Amino acid sequence: MLKQRLWYRAAALTLLAVLSACATPPQSKDGSGAEADQASSALSRSGRFAVSVTHSSSQVEAVQGGFSWRDDGRKLMLDLSNPLGNTLARVWVLPGQAILERTDGSQEHATHPDALVEQVLGSPVPVAGLRDWLHGRTGSAPVQSERRDDQQKLSSFEQSGWRVTLSRYDEQGPRLLQLNRHEANRSISVRLVVDQ
Repeated sequence: MLKQRLWYRAAALTLLAVLSACATPPQSKDGSGAEADQASSALSRSGRFAVSVTHSSSQVEAVQGGFSWRDDGRKLMLDLSNPLGNTLARVWVLPGQAILERTDGSQEHATHPDALVEQVLGSPVPVAGLRDWLHGRTGSAPVQSERRDDQQKLSSFEQSGWRVTLSRYDEQGPRLLQLNRHEANRSISVRLVVDQ
């Protein structure tokens, strides 16, 4: 039971990186069609994740597994699985709501993914952006220390308290994302490797 609780806590930390994207798609600056915005935000990716949390007490929590991300620009479905491929949780992000479904049928609901993470994790960790980061862009939140590679693709930046490194681009976006966050009582490292 303790191991399962630790997995859910670590999975929630993954959610803070993966789900804390805005629950609604970004609006175009010129007010043009929402359908074009949704099409440009649509993305389907799957791969592996590893999360490590080091607390100030030196206690380390770590979890790894797989993820499947299906985003049509309006609704997002994220499956998290253990290393053997068994689905452990499914998350839906819809306009105005976020839902975490566990394999036992229980659910957590919130109006925003950040609030869902707070419910599951027990502390607020506001992050915005993975919907943009998976496309290789920063989104609308303020950005510091932005760097680009030789092909002018976004390679690293700081946003919303995270140090983000993007690399191994294909035509859809980066295939390797490294996210690091340092807080007063813990350090969080999230690594996402996109396989397809």
